[in-house]
Amino acid sequence: MIAERPKQRHTDEICCAATHIDRTILRRNNTTLVAWMSAITVLKFGGTSVSTQNRWANIATIAEDRLRQGPVLIVVSALSGMTDRLKALAEAPGDQTMVGAIIDRHRRMADELAVPVNCLDAIWAEFEVARTALIAHPEPAQQAALLACGELLSSTLGAAFLNRAGLKTTWRDARHYLCSIDAEHDTAWARSLSAQCSPELNASIARRWSHETPLSITQGFIARNILGQTVLLGRGGSDTSASYFGALLGAARVEIWTDVPGMFSANPKLVPNARLLRELDYDEAQEIATTGAKVLHPRAINPVREARVPLLIKDTERPELAGTVIGPEAATQRLSVKAVSMRTGITLVSMESIGMWQQVGFLADVFERFKRHGLSVDLIGSAETNVTVSLDPSENLLDQRALTALCEDLAQVCRVKVIAPCVAITLVGRGMRAMMHRLSDVLAEIGERRVHLISQSSNNLNLTFVIDASDAEGIVERLHCQLVKAGLIGAPGDSVFGPAWNTLLGNQPSPRNAWWQSSGEMLLELAGSAPTYVYASSQLGAAIERVKSIGADRCFYALKANAHPDILRRIAAGGIGMECVSLAELDHVCTTLPKLEPERILFTPNFAPRAEYEAALARGVNVTIDSLYPLQQWPELFAGRSLLLRFDLGRGVGHHDKVKTGGGRSKFGLLIGEAVAARAAADAAGATVVGLHAHLGSGEIDPNHWRDVYAGLASLADHFPAVRVLDIGGGLGVPYASDDDELDIDRLRSTLAHVRTLFQPFEVWIEPGRYLVAEAGVLLTRVTQVRRKGDILQVGVDTGMHHLLRPALYDAWHAISNLSRADQPAATLCDIVGPICESSDVLGSDRWIANPIEGDVLLIANAGAYGAVMSSRYNQREPAREIFSDAL
Repeated sequence: MIAERPKQRHTDEICCAATHIDRTILRRNNTTLVAWMSAITVLKFGGTSVSTQNRWANIATIAEDRLRQGPVLIVVSALSGMTDRLKALAEAPGDQTMVGAIIDRHRRMADELAVPVNCLDAIWAEFEVARTALIAHPEPAQQAALLACGELLSSTLGAAFLNRAGLKTTWRDARHYLCSIDAEHDTAWARSLSAQCSPELNASIARRWSHETPLSITQGFIARNILGQTVLLGRGGSDTSASYFGALLGAARVEIWTDVPGMFSANPKLVPNARLLRELDYDEAQEIATTGAKVLHPRAINPVREARVPLLIKDTERPELAGTVIGPEAATQRLSVKAVSMRTGITLVSMESIGMWQQVGFLADVFERFKRHGLSVDLIGSAETNVTVSLDPSENLLDQRALTALCEDLAQVCRVKVIAPCVAITLVGRGMRAMMHRLSDVLAEIGERRVHLISQSSNNLNLTFVIDASDAEGIVERLHCQLVKAGLIGAPGDSVFGPAWNTLLGNQPSPRNAWWQSSGEMLLELAGSAPTYVYASSQLGAAIERVKSIGADRCFYALKANAHPDILRRIAAGGIGMECVSLAELDHVCTTLPKLEPERILFTPNFAPRAEYEAALARGVNVTIDSLYPLQQWPELFAGRSLLLRFDLGRGVGHHDKVKTGGGRSKFGLLIGEAVAARAAADAAGATVVGLHAHLGSGEIDPNHWRDVYAGLASLADHFPAVRVLDIGGGLGVPYASDDDELDIDRLRSTLAHVRTLFQPFEVWIEPGRYLVAEAGVLLTRVTQVRRKGDILQVGVDTGMHHLLRPALYDAWHAISNLSRADQPAATLCDIVGPICESSDVLGSDRWIANPIEGDVLLIANAGAYGAVMSSRYNQREPAREIFSDAL
């Protein structure tokens, strides 16, 4: 079961200074205040971080840096894989081959660190005592003594290395400071191998350590019991040890150093574009750790939460990265889903009985049986005659005899069904219930699978779905994608979310069609001294041919995407007509293409004044109406005219809410329910409806979208007997990054061909805009300044949101490359910012580019659509130049 959020223990406000934390801590009796200042930093390093000389050198560098702020305590795990080796030895303590392998591994480590092997002699003596005792008495207490030697050995090697490196280090035995507490129901196994501590703040220890030596090293994973015997803190115990020491010492902070740069919005192995979580509060971090995240053990959070000590997760190999900060509260109050996690190996037990209805004590009797068989309940779902629970994956559960015995016991009071194997998918975020209305796509995705249990936690921090394990493939990635689209993960301005995993690794996504990579010299010549848009004729021509291959009867270019005269001429020469949304666009087309036939022009305005309709009709172009108002209020305009009607089919699509043009409160199109009224208004005006139109959004890549639009319009055609045209709109998406999916033109062609066979034959019109021009255009800009602000390197350029509004308006992603240093690796992580006095004037965050200096030319890719046409003179800055190149 997911517990209620613990009541927050009262503490006075924590005041953070540059090198220490002043804290006033209330003792547990809530009466006596102890004011104490601690500057100690606790650093924990896991097995992979202590298993090579290079990584120990990193530890030394990190420790030396933290020593500038105050005393440091290093907590270490055993060498990588050593705990498993010791566990295997505990099963066969007389196996001399395993003993020899363990000794050899540590001797080789001592040689690698260039420290004397005999520094381990005292630990080897303890190792031999524990091993001998285990042969005579194979019990948990003896097993704990043997397994503890892994951390005792690694910490001794570490102390020797740090002293040899010139950092005076004191080795401390964790068992002298951490004492376990026994719960009444604990088994002997739990008391020895999965113990828990409850350390109280001990200011005298911290002061004594600080005076003796500024740097100490100790062991994770181990403690003692009240009898002085060695006990272990369970798997992940080194994280917990660090937290215990943080609480014991009232530390300024605890840093968990591992092989990843923090906690992420999903498992990066499953979701490469999972976002770094810069800040979390204790409760959210606890939920993420408990529901599947492996980077931090769930037990590690409560000790620092109780002591109000900040906890950081850092990357040993890349210490410059900010990592994740876990504290009393995150900086943002914005509603967001912090993470999607998955736990495997879930077993459900479904219990059904009419006898449980209103029966006092039924659940108490049932759960007593779970306790009796040593099985822990996690999630609970209940109905009047059914209770279904999930079991915590545990070593006891792996023993099928325990589950079988439980079922036999439960069968005495109810019908029992075991459902396994299952997985639990959990969304974590504070205020989950307030986000329900934005989870429709997530719920639809989950609904396609066999769902056995849904649980929304009482602390309002998570929403969990238990599904069949066979349905789990790819679900975390798809849910993460849906949450990003919904603005619930990584929304602009939400300081919780940092760079994506693949960005932090330097895997900078680039467009597939990066034609500019082979045209660098020519583009540098065109760059000039001011921001410049460059359009490549060859790329435009290739897009024209792809669009024509779709097989539509007519194609109209939505020139709102890019109205450059040379682009219009090239598109018209390719046999594609023009779609205009304003009289100014129509005038521009007629001026630029004076010989273009009126039937190749489509006028599709929205809330335009009467005069624009009059002018368009006078020119004889195709006119689309998307509201009853013009037909009902200006019927005389349309007498004897042939018209198209635009409908909203009740839904919107697109890469951002602001590009969705259907559904909800969209201002575009007639409602489906207005079809009869529209027919009546057209008849009354003496107009003939010859075509139906729908355009629901932009950036779509699923061919089935246009199939569904065609089918929706065809069903409406029954109201309009003269209809011969179905205009299925545009919105054809393009890949802006290498991990974006691409529209399959061949599949779109075959999909349309098939759907046309299912209805009476109609002409098909389409209106692509972005698809024709986006990839053909780039924006060239020069670096103006480079500065570091805290952890962020900011690269200023002479272009911004006044030239390219899409990043600020739509959170759009454009690849950015240092064209001046194309032969150098993209090894500098930075934000690319413009000169406009707006916080949103950021062209790209967390981007890897070749080391930029003032004057370098940066290239912003896929800028051919909705770039120059949306520019302004904001801040009185000049527009960018535009160049159409036949040579590119």
